[in-house]
Amino acid sequence: MPPMIGWKKRLLKIAGILLVLLLLLAAAMYFFPKTFLCVDSGPVQADVIIVLGGGSHERPVRAAELFDQQAAPRILISGAGDYYINRHILITNGIPSIKIGVEDQSKTTRENAEFCYKILRAENVHRAIIVTSWYHSRRALKTFEHFAPGIKFYSRPSYFGLNHAPWSRDYSRRVYLEYIKLPGYWVGYGVWPL
Repeated sequence: MPPMIGWKKRLLKIAGILLVLLLLLAAAMYFFPKTFLCVDSGPVQADVIIVLGGGSHERPVRAAELFDQQAAPRILISGAGDYYINRHILITNGIPSIKIGVEDQSKTTRENAEFCYKILRAENVHRAIIVTSWYHSRRALKTFEHFAPGIKFYSRPSYFGLNHAPWSRDYSRRVYLEYIKLPGYWVGYGVWPL
């Protein structure tokens, strides 16, 4: 057999193996999204709890639970779209309004991190807990770590919807869209997802 034909066969075999591995990874990501997307730091203490906008308004409920467990003495709401409703949910869940701060300009996770960083630095915050949806927790944590250096961040996500199978079409879209946003933030902003 001429050397060129043997080389082509080896290349095709390697390409086939890589394709199979890629398909297996894609299947694992589809069937086990929590394994790839969710980061939970476990019980921690911090200076502030940051509630990110979005989700199905389960995030402020989770933040109120953490506040009641004395994970942090105050809460900062971040996000232009639904900060008012999140503040209302926190107050309805027994959080004193004086313990709630608001960053109401950000529209993306990157802006959440950048705009909160200014507030956190001004208030001399050293440790913060990020509360978001479970499927958004990896990207949120990594984005805050990237854009807010010098502060230790923890993730304590809400698990709303995780075990409600089958998921609604909108919920599935939000979960699987994170697989596009994670590498997008890596390429666009240098936020390493792992």
